[in-house]
Order: sequence, then structure tokens, then C-alpha cells
Amino acid sequence: MINRHFLFALLFFFAAAALFAGGKKEKAPPGPKIIQITGVVRLVGASPFSEIVVSNSDGRWHIADGESHLLFDMQHQTVTVEGEEFVEELRWANGQSAGTRRTLKNIRILDGS
Repeated sequence: MINRHFLFALLFFFAAAALFAGGKKEKAPPGPKIIQITGVVRLVGASPFSEIVVSNSDGRWHIADGESHLLFDMQHQTVTVEGEEFVEELRWANGQSAGTRRTLKNIRILDGS
């Protein structure tokens, strides 16, 4: 008798778990978004931690480390670049939001004046 109740409870548990799971699969995170921006090339930070960024009225985009040499000689010039945008949410040690960091990778210079 106890075994029958135990098996019924176990079967009920698995049926309820399957019902609440809904058979849904987790979605893969979206891939990088290809964007095109126009802005001024600037060197920010202090050596040895300086970075190349492209700034406009919408903010600034950091250029990936391996690609900053493409824009290094274009400082203070207005350029149009295309690349994959990666957005990283920054947090302080206490967990509060410290803003976002937008990075462009695999860039292509479309126009440099």
C-alpha cells in the first residue's frame, strides 16, 4: 500500500514539474548588432591604459584593443565606422549600476575626413 502511494506521489511530482517547465527551451543570447556611427576619434585615459574611442552626441564607443591602431592616426577627425556593437553593463562593488560600456569590434572605416 505504501509503495503504491509513493509511486503515485512520485509520478504526480514529475508530471507537475513537466507542466511548469512548459517544454520551453532557453533562448540563446542575441548576437552582436552591426551598427554604423559617425563621430570624433579621441584618445582617452592615461598611459598605459589609454584607449581609442569614437564620440558623438549619443555617447562614446570604445574600439576593441586589437583594432585601435586603425584609428590611432585619425585622432580629432570625424569618421564613420561600422562594426559589431557589444554592450556591457558595469556595476560597482556594492551591485549598483555604473552605466554601460559600448565596444565596437571588427570595425570597418567607411569615411574619414
